[in-house]
Amino acid sequence: MRLVRSAAETRSAFSLATSEAAASFKDPSIYVEKYIDRPRHIEIQLLGDQLGNMVYLGERECSLQRRHQKVIEECPSPMMDPALRLKMGETAVAIARAAGYFNAGTVEFLVDQDRNFYFLEMNTRLQVEHPVTELVTARDLVHQQIKIAGGEPLGFGQEDVSMHGAAIECRVYAEDPNANFMPSPGLITGLVLPSGPGIRNDSGIYEGWDIPVFYDSLLAKLAVWAETREEAICRLGRALAEYSIEGVRTTLEFFQDIVVDPDFRSGHLDTGFIDRFLDARTRTVAPDSTTSTLSDLAAVAAAIHLAGVTPTSGEPPAAQRKSRWKYLGRR
Repeated sequence: MRLVRSAAETRSAFSLATSEAAASFKDPSIYVEKYIDRPRHIEIQLLGDQLGNMVYLGERECSLQRRHQKVIEECPSPMMDPALRLKMGETAVAIARAAGYFNAGTVEFLVDQDRNFYFLEMNTRLQVEHPVTELVTARDLVHQQIKIAGGEPLGFGQEDVSMHGAAIECRVYAEDPNANFMPSPGLITGLVLPSGPGIRNDSGIYEGWDIPVFYDSLLAKLAVWAETREEAICRLGRALAEYSIEGVRTTLEFFQDIVVDPDFRSGHLDTGFIDRFLDARTRTVAPDSTTSTLSDLAAVAAAIHLAGVTPTSGEPPAAQRKSRWKYLGRR
């Protein structure tokens, strides 16, 4: 792909793109499409049965991407309103109907800063980020897929679809954010999953598992739900602080930085957000003595947690039997 911002750049971009296409695919054909500056990536979740029933289950905000790979998704999108949701939802349904599609599927769009939307692609499958839609719509998408495959009707219509609250998902990778996200395979020596109301962990990892070098570095998905987006962000921050994967580097620290970013919290998102965030992150001041002291205190706290502490009177029995650090942290 070549971005052309002026007529003077057209000839060289055309030459480079066609030569690369011919070398890679034995076909120099190319196509030209409109470039959308700082778009949002919005996808519409569909469900359609083999009897012709088709509904959309709201949208997902997928603008937070790195190297065109989604890393944080949420439902609903903070930029959406009922009128735009209706228009995009009906457009997605029309696209799927035109293809004679049934099953779960996702129609993806780019939305410009003037709220115009453009068809990007359709994913004819259930996507990684589907939990946020399940949390907000209270619909089990996997269950629906099984029913559809068996020839059963959806059993509900568009008028039955409602959205409540807000959900956000983080894709937890075995990558080192401080080393250009290099893969970090190895043995997981310790694992603590966050828990509590509104927390969902989709994971197959466990303490003692050896992360291989032969496959995707995705370890788990952490999803949270709350009544409002603001509460969901706070809940996500708490969950990330409780989450611990020892023995390898992960993106948990990276996500902890994102959830306190002012632009993220205000919902000012686009597909270039992560690149700008990373650029600002690399220009931060190197760790000073204060950071070092805090790291020492964290190590002491961890040691006390492992060794056990004397319970404080007045705390619930569950807190005395388990972790006072977690109990007091939640308070």
